[in-house]
Amino acid sequence: MTDDTPRGAAPSRRTILRAGLGAGFGAAAILPLGMPAVRAAERTVRLSYQRSSTLLTILKAKGTLDARLKPLGFAPSWHLFTSVIEPMNAGAVDLHADVADAVPIFTQAADAPLTFYAREVGAPSAEAIIVPEDSRIRTVADLRGRTVGVSRGSGCHFILAAALKKAGLGFADIKPAYLQAPEGLAAFGQGSLDAWVIWDPFLAIAQAKRPVRVLADATDLSSYHRYYLANDRFVAENPRVVATVYAALREAGRWVKAEPDAAVALLAPIWGDLSPDVVATVNRRRTYDVTPVARAELGEQQAIADTFREAKLIPRDLDATAVKIWQPPAERG
Repeated sequence: MTDDTPRGAAPSRRTILRAGLGAGFGAAAILPLGMPAVRAAERTVRLSYQRSSTLLTILKAKGTLDARLKPLGFAPSWHLFTSVIEPMNAGAVDLHADVADAVPIFTQAADAPLTFYAREVGAPSAEAIIVPEDSRIRTVADLRGRTVGVSRGSGCHFILAAALKKAGLGFADIKPAYLQAPEGLAAFGQGSLDAWVIWDPFLAIAQAKRPVRVLADATDLSSYHRYYLANDRFVAENPRVVATVYAALREAGRWVKAEPDAAVALLAPIWGDLSPDVVATVNRRRTYDVTPVARAELGEQQAIADTFREAKLIPRDLDATAVKIWQPPAERG
């Protein structure tokens, strides 16, 4: 998710590094892009992830990809980003963090050379518009004139746009505060925002910190599918690596659901020593069901693109189904 304005021009390396290295969250050391992470005999696969990238976080923590990629002559290097659109547009890594459904609309509008290689089946309750429980705001329509926090270019950006439209409002009727998720969490906790549109795990964290009311989640607005994308050239040159990562993601998703207590124990300290209840809530709401991407199922992406175009958030009309899609070997017809 991102708090940066999507632009077609590639950002500077300095900007990308700031985005990738500025995320704390108590994570282990984050290697700057270009810092050697493996022996020269191995090729490095650069992977990005976010705090919401549960399955990639699990693969990193368990060392799964280190073991799976070694026979192929590759080793992973990991790069944590809170702002993902710029590094995606710039090709800063090879395999990108899983992103909410809205993010690929911005990368497509910027003509970023990206290929879809997996999808996590949607979980609409995992992102929502929330207000303090004692707020006088009772409906989305009550947001008129109010300060609403949201991450620019995120799936929640679409949820807000769609919810406002459904209530007969637009962005001109509210005071949007474009904040990255950690900043939004602090601002919401301090009472600087009248409402906040956010996704898990930040949604679950906010709900645990203080009583809140959900004005609307993504139900009836978006399925909140999460997509995994990779650089076109990397996919074309290294299909076995992509297939290996895809298979590992599927296995990790099954493991979370089959071993919920173990998953909570693994993730809680990585996510900043969150309480087990918060992590369990996040894992319960997400499906973690990783599947191939089917062009016929991208219709909802088109609805997002059309909404963003109408709201002047992207510069031109898009055919959201006209994207490159990699299929795992067993799925090819």
